[in-house]
Amino acid sequence: MADKKMILDLDTGVDDAMALAYAVGHPDVDLIGIIASYGNTITTTAAQNSLDLLHLLGADDVPVFLGESHSITTDSFTVMEISKKIHGQNAIGDVQVAKSPRPVEKQSGVDFLIEAAHQYGENLIYLPTGPLTNMAVALKKDPSIAGLIGQTTLMGGALTVPGNVTPFTEANIHQDPEAADVVFKEQKNLTMVGLDVTLRTLLTNDDTQQWRDLGTEAGKIFADIVDYYIKAYYDLDIDKRGAALHDPLAVAVALDHSYVTELPLNMKVTYDRESGDYGRTIGDPDKLLDPTYSTAAVLVDADRFVPDFQKMMLSVLK
Repeated sequence: MADKKMILDLDTGVDDAMALAYAVGHPDVDLIGIIASYGNTITTTAAQNSLDLLHLLGADDVPVFLGESHSITTDSFTVMEISKKIHGQNAIGDVQVAKSPRPVEKQSGVDFLIEAAHQYGENLIYLPTGPLTNMAVALKKDPSIAGLIGQTTLMGGALTVPGNVTPFTEANIHQDPEAADVVFKEQKNLTMVGLDVTLRTLLTNDDTQQWRDLGTEAGKIFADIVDYYIKAYYDLDIDKRGAALHDPLAVAVALDHSYVTELPLNMKVTYDRESGDYGRTIGDPDKLLDPTYSTAAVLVDADRFVPDFQKMMLSVLK
């Protein structure tokens, strides 16, 4: 058993699926649970996708918990049409994956996170790849977890490049900027892995063909899922060279920070809807003289990360 424990908080779409596989396969971390979130799909679908993918990978021992189903300022959530185009109607490339025999846990994802923070403390890595609602709700319920969790590495935000929803806003932050602001301001040991670095890490059909060539069920299914995503990137003119490894890069950075160059910066998220920069991740002017407890990844060694990611996937999928 690895000393480091990881909780993934996934709105399980295509890149979340790759992040899940990467975490399952990594020898340096013990994946102790997955909390389902909303974003690429609704929370219940995200939970079932995670269960089914864990089953496919032979990791039925990992429990899946339901997180919040909508932002802290709304009472419902509807999947954006662009999300369906990028990830598919079922959020995993419209590929059918055999149903897991394991049900979703009865304990809430928020309570599981709080419990794990107290149990594992500095050995716990919390890794959200969707909106930050679950952590914001957990912080409100138990503010002490801000200083307990060893490391929070999130996929989201954009500091030095434009957002992918508005000129300022990245999709995960856009789902719940108020929650993101709470997390950025309160959570200690926070690393933002945003579009600044993830857009520089591209996966191609040549890579997924290698998964297919393994001749395994997992290799074929993951190749089908990710090929949908690569085609969507091409057809929607997001990037014709390949598809970004957003969520897997966050997992990799959480386990090896040397993949990226980080800028120490206390950040905040703007959530004034009238301001024109709603959902922007930016330095907090009120905390410029305070000790710095968070960082933003601004450069990535893609030439090292992408081959390392591929090596890990070939190992997991075989």
